[in-house]
Amino acid sequence: MNYYELLFTTITTEDYQQDLLINALGEIGFDTFEELDFGFKAYIPANDFNQQLLDETLTAYQDMFTFSYDITLIPQKNWNEVWESNFEPIEIGNQIFVRATFHQPRPEFKYEIVIDPKMAFGTGHHQTTSMMLQLMLENDFSGKKVLDMGCGTGILAIMASKLGAAEIVAIDYDPVCYESTIENANLNNTDNITALCGSKEVIPAVVFDTILANINRNILIDQMESYSEVLKPGNEIYFSGFYETPDLEIITDEARKYGLKYISHKKDKDWVAAKFVK
Repeated sequence: MNYYELLFTTITTEDYQQDLLINALGEIGFDTFEELDFGFKAYIPANDFNQQLLDETLTAYQDMFTFSYDITLIPQKNWNEVWESNFEPIEIGNQIFVRATFHQPRPEFKYEIVIDPKMAFGTGHHQTTSMMLQLMLENDFSGKKVLDMGCGTGILAIMASKLGAAEIVAIDYDPVCYESTIENANLNNTDNITALCGSKEVIPAVVFDTILANINRNILIDQMESYSEVLKPGNEIYFSGFYETPDLEIITDEARKYGLKYISHKKDKDWVAAKFVK
């Protein structure tokens, strides 16, 4: 799969202005963002790119602040080089160390996750992934059956395994993510992760103790009923991939329709990871 990289240069008076633009791009198919000192990079699968839709989306922000962008096509064969050049190991909560295969291990950390970047996203660098990992550290996964929706690289599924989950089903619609999850599960010697390629239609008709869903607001809303159907009453679901305003209220209202109660959330630069219970 080829990707388009859009390099945005922004001049803003308030931090939230750039965040609003990033959020709007996320709603039209951009699935990964890298914030820079002078703006940000946004990535979208080439097959999902629509110039007219992009122009219409950007029009709403032209009077709010100054920005410009350059666009580059990144062929699949070049993606590894691009991603590896930007992949630095990260530390989360003084307990988790996330690194690539080309980084040295850090045995002093309780949990180490090895991720081969490739084209699949979800390395822990984005706020949504790191907050999900923080939430996981604060909760009990021992012996639980876990569903990871929009698994990307499989990082959350791998973390669930390391936290003692008995069985994990990891689902992503992107074949590259599906393959990456299998490869990364093997890299981490986790043999209790089953990867599936698809969306809500491939969710097994079984009961899960915990659900992890780090996607985006629109997909979460679309799949909310499916999550509730397979979540064991009294157990938890973790959502991320959206902003505090206005998304958290929208997600909470939608979750309430399916018996999911808001408990708490973490926030980092307006991105949110939230815990709900059925």
